[in-house]
Amino acid sequence: MATQKQIDAARRNIRKAQKAWQNMSSEERARSQPEGRRRVKPGRTGKGDYYHVEVRDKYQFELFRTHDVGDPGGVQRVAGKRPSGSWDTLKWLIAKDHAHVTDGKLVADSDDAKEVLAQLGSEPVHVKGDIFRAKPRPNVPEKDKPTQAQQRAREENIQKAQSTWQAMSSEERRHSRH
Repeated sequence: MATQKQIDAARRNIRKAQKAWQNMSSEERARSQPEGRRRVKPGRTGKGDYYHVEVRDKYQFELFRTHDVGDPGGVQRVAGKRPSGSWDTLKWLIAKDHAHVTDGKLVADSDDAKEVLAQLGSEPVHVKGDIFRAKPRPNVPEKDKPTQAQQRAREENIQKAQSTWQAMSSEERRHSRH
């Protein structure tokens, strides 16, 4: 049983806390909450609709976009924009009806999910909840470069430049050289 002195002290403490709380902004109130009151981040609980396969650190990016890949709602790509302006894949979201976990490994059940997992540079490793981590894509050794795709793209770019150059008048060509 609490003494009268303890009861009075508790009342004073409650009044002080209420007064302090009323003088705070909503942002300050949110920051003053104990650790257990934060919102749970997506994928941490394991109760979501998607498996998250992270391929890059989110702190490399300043803007994010999500779009469907393949059939609607099955596999989604979360792309991030770097401060330099380039876009890259941050993570893949694979619907739980398109994949399952067996012995801590992510196993694809649909063609779209198989294609995404095959493109990754390593096998996804389970982190926690629905979150997995993998490397972005396989590293191509320098001895194997240029790849067929790189050669084809280079040829296409040369053809575009040549056709543009031929379409220009001689006056335009003279000014573009200087």
